[in-house]
Amino acid sequence: MLVALLYLALSGTYLLVVPFVLYAYLQKRWYIASSVERSFMYFLVFFFFPGLLLLSPFLNFRPKRRQLQS
Repeated sequence: MLVALLYLALSGTYLLVVPFVLYAYLQKRWYIASSVERSFMYFLVFFFFPGLLLLSPFLNFRPKRRQLQS
């Protein structure tokens, strides 16, 4: 039973918790990241791709609309 709970906790962390934190990190740093940091971001997206794919229909991080002065 302990092994089953451990598997459940690790899979929940891998599929839900870390990708959500990664989404927040990417949203905050995407336009100001250095080349080394951007390479690290690409690695994290590749590594946590299944979790990002699960969360993608529910999260929307499009840029905000610009307000034009008229």
